[in-house]
Order: sequence, then structure tokens, then C-alpha cells
Amino acid sequence: MKIIRKKQTQKIVYAPQDLRGLNYLKDLGPPGKFPFTRGIYPTMYAGKPWTMREFAGFGLAHDTNKRFHFLLNSGQTGLSVAFDLPTLMGYDSDHPKSVGEVGLGGVAIDSLEDMEELFRGIPLAKVSTSMTINAPAAIIFAMYLACAKKQRLKLHLLRGTIQNDILKEYMAQKEWIFPPKQSLRLIVDTVRFAAEKVPQWNTISISGYHIREAGATAAQELAFTLANGFTYIEEVLKSGLAIDRFAPRLSFFFNAHQNFFEEIAKYRAARRIWARHLRYRYKARNPKSWLMRFHVQTAGCSLMAQQPENNIARTAYEALSAVLGGAQSLHTNGHDEPLCLPTKESAQIALRTQQILIHELGLTDIADPLGGSYYLEHFTSQLEREAEDYFKRIRKMGGVIKGIEENFFQREIASASYAYQKEVEEKKRIIVGVNEYITQEELWKVPIFKIDPNREREQKARLKRLKKKRNHTRVTKTLEQLKRKAETKENLMPYILEAVEAYATLGEIADSLKEVFGAYQEPSTAF
Repeated sequence: MKIIRKKQTQKIVYAPQDLRGLNYLKDLGPPGKFPFTRGIYPTMYAGKPWTMREFAGFGLAHDTNKRFHFLLNSGQTGLSVAFDLPTLMGYDSDHPKSVGEVGLGGVAIDSLEDMEELFRGIPLAKVSTSMTINAPAAIIFAMYLACAKKQRLKLHLLRGTIQNDILKEYMAQKEWIFPPKQSLRLIVDTVRFAAEKVPQWNTISISGYHIREAGATAAQELAFTLANGFTYIEEVLKSGLAIDRFAPRLSFFFNAHQNFFEEIAKYRAARRIWARHLRYRYKARNPKSWLMRFHVQTAGCSLMAQQPENNIARTAYEALSAVLGGAQSLHTNGHDEPLCLPTKESAQIALRTQQILIHELGLTDIADPLGGSYYLEHFTSQLEREAEDYFKRIRKMGGVIKGIEENFFQREIASASYAYQKEVEEKKRIIVGVNEYITQEELWKVPIFKIDPNREREQKARLKRLKKKRNHTRVTKTLEQLKRKAETKENLMPYILEAVEAYATLGEIADSLKEVFGAYQEPSTAF
């Protein structure tokens, strides 16, 4: 069969002349030195392996708590929480729009009571926690902090990340509550609050993952993600917080997709761009502000329902690209995820994939083993140029928010997604087991993980009991106070935390803010 070469790989052989204009000290340097193209730490994984952080969440809080304990006992070194769709959208489990979705795609969290159950028996001061939540991120963050206080922990000891990246929701994932301006206000409030009270917490995980999953190219993922990061910086700076007070706690979340070398080059270009912009454009003086720390998840959209066990190999190679690209933490997908949430067994295989990378392949013996590759360095510079071209276009149109309002990003991603699918359908891009090497499906059966349909009923009953036993006067008082403060310019985090500690629900807090902020409606898009 003819091997297809992708458009971006026009040449077969790369040589020193392809690196003309590349200056070792200015553009590369050793690992741990500006501009950090080769990694943010001098010894990289030889000093400490990346954090293994398997994404997990399903059913009710106690279901996911059991999975957390299983993963930690299997050698996982960090937690990552997946929330169900109602939680992501700011709805309680008893809301009419939640019907059929409670606990289905992640864990259902309605109140502090659920958060307490989610982390029962897990000492939060000893494990870092990542939470993939955006529109209601301030509320979920407050629940986590309240849960830690219940464990009698000092907030300054907590380590973790809350995604809190609403701009990519408007671009790609479409899980929003409030309009952009009001959403950005909440993000700034969490950043300012954490800078003072929770200094080890990453308050925004600027995410390219979902942009890529929606169909973007590697260059678009790189450019749109960093453009969002620059936007958050500018919004926080407007609030009066100095760049070096918060920039070291910004982190990133990238996709590990199919083109092995392109992905490695993408991570290297991202570090270099971020370091240069933070140092020279935003005048950060603390070298920690220049560091791009990022988590990687292997590409969900690359996994196929056909011949699903092939996904083990896909995930392993994608994970390898993340490691060679210098990720600080990594999630490897379960091979059954095109069909269901991962079973316990497939989650363990995914975790074992990372452990093999750490212990059996020699990857932790040397920092940036591919540095200096003619092809890789050329590719890194090419992606950097493409990203900078996008930055110019975005600035010319008036910035990220203006681009969202004019559907620029949505059109760019949709066009790239269409082009990719067309290549697959025309067999210009081979997907093993999908458009070539097809076998009988009976040979590729995998167990399906199913959520007990009674879980929704149980969660609604749990929520009903909570509402009966809590102090209604206190709940009403904190919600009314929150609405009043939302009409001012005060930081809302202390008031959200008060409402959470009164056991006001996620939906009640979101609805209270919605009364002041309004709800977002996406404009129609023409292609």
C-alpha cells in the first residue's frame, strides 16, 4: 500500500541548511534555560518523572471516590476529576435539563456534601488534584477549598489545578453559563483570591485539548490556546495584580494527537513562545513566570470504536510524544473510551502504559533526547511562525473576545475539521481498522462500562435530603449577599465560599449569579 505523506512534511531529508537562522543560545539553549525550548527543568525527568494523572469520574461521589482509591493504590501520583454534563453547565441533578445525564459522563457534584464524599479518605494536602471545570469553576473551586477546611487543612498547603478556561468553551467545547465579560470577571476573581490564599494552586489551566478535539490543527491548537493565555494575563493585569504575582501559577493543557513529531514540535514551540512573550511583552521579571508548565492528555478523537484494542497502541505512541515533548503531567486514555467510560481494567492498562514509559524505556535518563534534530527543530520553528501569524490576525481583528463574537475561531476550527474528515473519507489519510485493514467486528469485542440508571434517582434523593436538613435562613442570606456583591466590583470568591459552606447548591449559586450577569447565547455561524 502506498504510504501517504502529509502536506507539512514535503521534504524527505532535513539537513543543517534547514536550520539557517536558528541560534542555539537564543532559540534553544540547554534544558532549564530561557527560552526553555528543550524543557523547563535542567534535568527534566532524570530529576523527577512526570505526574501520572488519570482522568476519572462517573456516577455519584462515592462511586468516583472508589475509583480514586483504586488508581492511587495502583501507583497514580495525582488526581483528575471528570464532572458530569449538568455540573459542567451549572445545573443541579434535579433540574429538568439534567434528566438522563446525571453521573453519565462524569461525577455528579451538587453541593459541598458531594465534594466531601468525593474526597473521603484522601488527604488533600498530600495529593495534587486537577479539576476539569470551566463555567462554574469558581463554585467548584470554593467547594474544594471548603472540603479542605473540613479536613482542617491550611489552604496555602493545597496543590492542584482548576481548568477555569472559559474562552476555549466559546471557541470549541460549548459549555458556558455567563457572557464572556462576566465569565472573565469570575476568572480574575479566582486568580486574585488564590494568589493571596492558595499560592500553590494553578488557577487557570489554559486548554488547547478541547480546541484540538473539536477539529483544530496543531498550529491552531497552539495559537488559539496561547492567545487565550495572553487574554487572561491582560484581564488580570487590568485588575491591578502584578504579572509576577500570578503568572507562575498559570498552567496549560494540551492534546497529544496522531502526528508524532508534529506534537513534540508543538510543545517545544509553545514553551518558547510563552517564555518570550512573558519576558519581553509582559515584562515579567521572575523566571518562574516565563515557564510554561503543561499537562497532556492523549487524543480522545483519535480513538476508534472499530477494533478498539488498537487504541492501546495509539495511546502509547501519543503518550510517548508528550514525554519527549516535556510534559509535566500526563493522562493516557482507556482503549474503550469511544464506546463507554473506561472500565477499571482499561483505566489500569492506561496507567500501566505510563509506568512502562517511566520504568522500561530509558526516557527518564536524559533531558530532551531529540534536541538538535534537523527535522524537529525546523518543525518547531515552523509552528512558532504559524502561531505568530495567527496572533497578528487576532490582534488586527480586536482580540480574542472580538474573534469569538465574530465566530472567527469557530469557523477556523470547523474548516480544519472538515478538511481532516475529507482526507479520511478519500483515503488520503489512513486510519487503521476504519478505512483500511478492516476485519470482522466480532473479533474486537470489549466489555462495556455502564452507569447504573438508578444513580440519577439516588442523587436526586440525596439532594432532596440535603435541602431539608440545611439551614435555609443561612442559605438565603448567603445567596442574597452574593447577588448584591455581583453588582459591585468586589472579589466574589469569599462570598461564593460562604454560600458553599452554607450548603447552597451549585445550581442555586449559578442561578443567583445569572440573575445579575445574564446567560450567554452564541451567535449563529455562517460558513
